[in-house]
Amino acid sequence: MEKFTGKVWVLGDDIDTDIIIPTEYLALPTVEDMKQYGFSPLRPELAGQIHEGDIIVAGKNFGCGSSREQAPEIIKALKVKCVIAKSYARIFFRNSINNGLLLIENSEIQDAVKEGDEITVTLGECIEHNGRTYPVASLPDNLMDILRAGGLVKAMQQRNGLHS
Repeated sequence: MEKFTGKVWVLGDDIDTDIIIPTEYLALPTVEDMKQYGFSPLRPELAGQIHEGDIIVAGKNFGCGSSREQAPEIIKALKVKCVIAKSYARIFFRNSINNGLLLIENSEIQDAVKEGDEITVTLGECIEHNGRTYPVASLPDNLMDILRAGGLVKAMQQRNGLHS
C-alpha cells in the first residue's frame, strides 16, 4: 500500500477551473509557463509557495466550472501529491485521473486541518492527522493503473507495449 506524508494547503468550496488557472493564461505556450498563475485569483502567492509533495485539502465541488484539461495539469505541474476534497466536479475528476493527478474524496478532513499541518495518506485506507484516522475509499484498479502510469496516454502506451 502506498503511503505518503505532505504539508497541507487549505482551500474552500467551489474552487472552479477559472481559479485553478484563469482563462487569460491559457494562451501561454506550455503548462510550465502557466503554473505560476495557478490559483492566482484566490491567492496570487500560492503557486510560488507550494512545494513538491504538498497536499491540497478543499471543500465541496472542487474543479467545477468549464472543462479545461489545463486545470489538473497545473496542479500536477506544481508537484502537488494529491488533492483531498469533500467532492469533485465530475469532468474535473476524470480529467485529473486522465492526467495522472490523484484525487481523494473525504468529507471530514477539511474541517479538521489547518494550513501548514502535515497529514499522512495510506492509499485506499485512511488519512492520518493529529492521531486521528479518516477512512478513504479505494479507487478502482483501472483508475489506479492510469494514475500509476502517470496518466491515460502513458497507461495505454504501456498496455500496448509502446514507449513515449
